[in-house]
Parts: sequence; structure tokens; C-alpha cells
Amino acid sequence: MNSRTGPRPHGPVGPGSARGPHRAREVYASLVQRITASGVRDTVQETRELETLPEDVGRWLTEHRLLDQGHSRLSSPERALRELLSEHERAVRTAGESLLRTVLAIDDVLSLLPATRLGGRGSVRLEFFSDRQELRTRLEELDALSRDEMLAMRNTFPEAAVLEASLAHDLTFTAQGATARMLVSAQALRGQGVGRYLDAVADAGFEVRVAPTVPLYMNVLDRAVTVVALGPDDDGSPAGDLVLHSPELARSFRQVFEHSWVAARPYADARRCDEADAFSPQEREVLTMLAVGAKDEAIARRLGCSERTLRRLLTQITEKLGAQSRFSAGVRAARLGLVD
Repeated sequence: MNSRTGPRPHGPVGPGSARGPHRAREVYASLVQRITASGVRDTVQETRELETLPEDVGRWLTEHRLLDQGHSRLSSPERALRELLSEHERAVRTAGESLLRTVLAIDDVLSLLPATRLGGRGSVRLEFFSDRQELRTRLEELDALSRDEMLAMRNTFPEAAVLEASLAHDLTFTAQGATARMLVSAQALRGQGVGRYLDAVADAGFEVRVAPTVPLYMNVLDRAVTVVALGPDDDGSPAGDLVLHSPELARSFRQVFEHSWVAARPYADARRCDEADAFSPQEREVLTMLAVGAKDEAIARRLGCSERTLRRLLTQITEKLGAQSRFSAGVRAARLGLVD
């Protein structure tokens, strides 16, 4: 880096710009050219200039291993390529090992099934997906062919944007005349956008229940096809998903579902309890007094606070209830069982 040359400004690179990667490559080439031209690598000056990089340029260079995580030193394309290939090799090896373990486990389970023992070892058509978008496309194809029943277990949900995008597809399932039951863990229920999604599918005909814990993330379609998430790898990244075409395996997974389903409670009851738990005893007392027509002055006197403090408390309560007025807040509170 030429010590006489100060940090040069770099144009912004927005995530929505089509020139983002091209601009990042230009910046990298410019930096390398100045380092090469100087004949001496001034690491202090290099660090200073790298600190001025636009955020998106720095992120692109870091993702491509052309810049270290500390944004203090550039790497050569040869070194970056070696690192990327090494990471890819580890990912492929890990995915392969995980898939092999799962296939062996499936083979062991199959050997325990009565029909399989009588007829010898059978085979299961298996599809493996490491890309969730490819899996969603495959699920849309399978759902379109389903005519009888879908069972779903969810111990987690994707981010709100993905959930919203899949909602329109999910709402068409019951229109085919099929029944749908979904079992959700209490933890998954608290995810962003999950409430809206479950409200929508429940209104469309899905029967939804909530259990304290759910052992798997899976779908069982028409008692013949099972989709199972493998869970995280050792490094925490998704290990992938399996689509198993086997009525015998589907029957086994269906038994797991039914066992958890019996002990679960209806989604509407779970939602009411969660919303009720969000209100303090004082807030519930205010709602009860509002329900009997008590005036602000009387409520404030009962609580031992000023009317100004009470109005602030009423605002918090209506916001929690998603209500637009005191009257609508009272109606919603009664429906949720918050009023004694």
C-alpha cells in the first residue's frame, strides 16, 4: 500500500444494486493494484483504507475470503479459492456422513417392522435435500398430489418472510378436500409471524394443537410419504431434509404423531393462555373494573394511583390487546377470559 496515498472514497454498494458484486471486484482490483505498485506492503495504511470500505463491499469480500474477518488484510485470489474449496469439502463430507447415518437408522427401523421381517429387507425410495428452497418446491409438488390427509409436526418455524410466502400455498391444501392436522411446540408458537400464520391456516380448516414439546419437524402425506428434517449439524447449520416414500415408515411416524396429538391442547386455548399470561394482576383488575362500568376516578382510587397514571396503563392494555378503543379492549378481554 502506498503510504503517500490516503484512503480513497468508495461508492456505495446497495444490496439491491445489480452492480454490487461488480463494484466490489473493482474495489478489490484497485486495492491490489496500489499494493503492487508501491512495492512494499504498508499494513498500517492498508488497515486504515480497509476500514473505510462500504459495508456491502466489505461483506462481499469477506464472504469470498478475499478479506479477513477483522477487515484488516486482503488475501490473494489463490488463497481465497483454497479456503472456499476446503470449506465446501468439509460441508459435503459432513452432509454425506449425516445422510449415511440417517439411511442406516432407517434401515434398522425397517428391520423391526413386522411386514419387513416376514418378507425380508425391503427398499425405500429416498430423496435428500440440502437446499430448503428446493425442498419447498418439492413439497408443493407432493401437496398437489395429496388427496386424503396431511399430518404436520413443527418444533420450529422459518423466518416470518418465508412463512408469509408459504401461506398462500398452505391455504390451498384443504380446498382439495384433504384433512390437515398440525401439532406445534409451545416454543415454536412464540416465533415472529407464527400467530398470524396459524390463525390463517386454522381458519382455512387446519386442526391445530399445541404440545409442550414436539420431537420432530415433519409432514406425513396420505399415509405414504414422510418428510423429516434431520436437525442441525455439529456446527449448528441445517443438515438437510429427507423425503421417504414408504407406507410402512409413514405408519410408524404417524403413530409418533398420534401419541403426541392426544396429549396436546387446542391452539385456540393455548393462544388464550399465552395472551392471558401477558397481563399483570393489576392490568386484569383494571379490565374487570372497566367491564362493570367503573369510571376512571373510581379505578384510580382503587389502584391508589393518579388518573394520569391510569390513562397510561389503559393505553398499554389496549396496545397489548390490539384494540382501538376501551370498548373494543373490553370485548376482546372478555373473549380471552381475562375478565373475572
